[in-house]
Order: sequence, then C-alpha cells, then structure tokens
Amino acid sequence: MKQLSFYLMLCLASFSHSLLAADNLLLVSIDGLRWQEVFRGYQDDVLNLEDFKADKSAIQKQFFGDTPQEKRQKLLPFLWQVISKQGILIGNRDNQSSMQLTNDLWFSYPGYNELLTGKADPNIDSNHASDNLNITFLEWLNTQPGFKNQVAAFGSWDVFPAIINRTRSQIPINAGFESAAWDHLSAKAKWLNELQQQIPSPWHNVRLDAFTAGFAQEYILAKQPKVIYLALGETDDFAHQGNYPEYLRGAKRADQFIANIWGLLQSMEQYRGKTNLVITVDHGRGNSAKTWQHHGSAKAVKGYLNGLNQYKDGIPGADQVWLAALGPDVKQVLKSSDQKTDFTLNQVAATAIQLLNLNHRQFSPDIGQPLPIVKQR
Repeated sequence: MKQLSFYLMLCLASFSHSLLAADNLLLVSIDGLRWQEVFRGYQDDVLNLEDFKADKSAIQKQFFGDTPQEKRQKLLPFLWQVISKQGILIGNRDNQSSMQLTNDLWFSYPGYNELLTGKADPNIDSNHASDNLNITFLEWLNTQPGFKNQVAAFGSWDVFPAIINRTRSQIPINAGFESAAWDHLSAKAKWLNELQQQIPSPWHNVRLDAFTAGFAQEYILAKQPKVIYLALGETDDFAHQGNYPEYLRGAKRADQFIANIWGLLQSMEQYRGKTNLVITVDHGRGNSAKTWQHHGSAKAVKGYLNGLNQYKDGIPGADQVWLAALGPDVKQVLKSSDQKTDFTLNQVAATAIQLLNLNHRQFSPDIGQPLPIVKQR
C-alpha cells in the first residue's frame, strides 16, 4: 500500500506541472537489461533452468503475474505505474516496436559511446579504460551557455571516467569505487564514503548501484546540476555471472533508485515539472535460455570477446535495446506512422539535446536524428 501511494504521488507531481517546458535532464542507463524482462517480466525459459531450481519459488512469489503485463509491473513498478502512463516506451518487439544498436560489436564501451556521442566508432573495439577521443553530448553541453558546470555523471562501472573523458571534458564524474569528493559533503555523503569501503562488491571494477544512486542524490541536493547522467550496472554483472534471480532483483532495485531520484527532483523547485527523464541501455542480451547471460556480435566474439567464440555467429538479440522517457516535453504517444519504425541507440544523444531545447546539429551534423518523442515548444 505504501509503495502504491509513493508511485501515485510521483504521478500527481509530474502531471500537475506537465505544461511547463523543461530545462533539466536526467539520463539513466541500466547496463544490459533485456527488453524481454522490461516488457514481459521474468522469463520462464530462463527461470526453468536447472541452475535456478532452488530460487524459482522465491522469484515467482516476488514477481509472479498471470499475464506479462502483471509480471512486468511487479518487476518494474515505477516504469509501468508512472512512466508508461505519462510518458513513452520504445522497444517492445511484441508490439512491432523495435530499437537496436548501430555499432557492430554489441558490448558496453561501444554501446555507451554510441549512446553519448550519437554515432558508432569502429575504433572503439574493447572495454579497456582508454580515454574516449570522441566528444560526448555531455561534454558539449558543458561548453554551452547556461550549462557550464551544470553537468554531472555517476556510474557503477569504473570505465566511465574514460568514456566521458574526464580530463578533457572537465565534467564531475563519480564512478567505480571513487568516493564523493565535492566540497561541503553532507553527513550522508560522508557516510556513503565510509560504507563503500566496508561493503565488498561482487566485482572488481563495478560497485553496487546503491552507492552510485546515493552519491547522485547527494550531489543533486548539494549542487543542483541541470543535467545528470546515472549509469547503473548490476544487471549486466549479475547476468554475466549467470545469476538470473539477482539479475531480476538488480532490475527491481534500478527501478526503485530511478523512482527515488525522480521523487527527489519533484520535491525541489528547480526540477519540479521542469525535468525530462530518459532511460535506456547500452546493449541487449541473448534472446534464449541458452544465451541470455551473454552479449556480443560475431565480430566481437572473433576479437575482444573471444572467450565466447563458441558462438561464432554472435549472440542473437544482443543488439536489441529499448528506451523509456517521461517529462513535460515528452509525447505520450507516437503517431501511427512512427509506431513500427526501427529506432536506434545513436538517436538518444540528439533526443537529449532537443529535450533541452538546443540544436543537436550544433553538437554534430552527422549523428542519429532525434527520436519523434519530443513535443514542440
């Protein structure tokens, strides 16, 4: 009952200011979360694997529904109780809505580069933490009037300072196991710094998303940036471990973290009714019980991902992605002519720029065009 009231409050807060134009943006990526779980809930073909026999009843108790619609709402309540009702979702292939990658590798660094720069770069062919030679739209925004020193990024993966090229872009980035280091830290930020040192992560280069979201919230309270990028990572890493139950719970937590930050923004005058939200992913995953935990193209498994070379043709479905958006400048429905269009991840950067009422062509003339989800101001 309390959760239902929370989402109802978020609905009312967003709706009551829906006529205002937005000057702020919250961009969220959830690493490698499949469209299948987003639009159908947990998948029986995966949960029925012998590996999850001991966990099956607990997962069904937590996320069961008689229909895919009920199951997905149990898994991602903010997405389906708030965003789907007031915003828009793209990538439900069951409804002939598709979105995919344009890069031909289908793993993280190439995907994040495509997401943040608006185009694929064939020279980015690994996940090594090499500084990105390409300029992200975040870096470009940081040079624009009204946005200088108004952009910040928070990521669970420790490669984000390289992806966004912290040295060149001068954007505040908190990622991996970095502590909060801005001036005048709150008591909670100091506590998160201490706690992060005391709670081990399951992975050597990815922290738990609770810290990433927690630092983002404290930075918002302290600095009120206009543009926030939040990059969550648990879903991908639990999937790589072959841990479907925790992959699902990681998705559930991601949904809650986004709801919490959205609720915080709606409680602050600067952001209330003046903020657009975009959620997407860097890549998909395999579309079968055999391959759900993997991702990568045929080219990738012959190169950087050669540990998966038994999949000589790549991982089918790993190029399939999705997007959700909410805010005063986001259309609630697409025209019928747009419903069955194949959208691509390289369109997100231009869309984000357009949502801030700026000209994406001034960023770059040859990036993907904006998605048809932005209202005319």
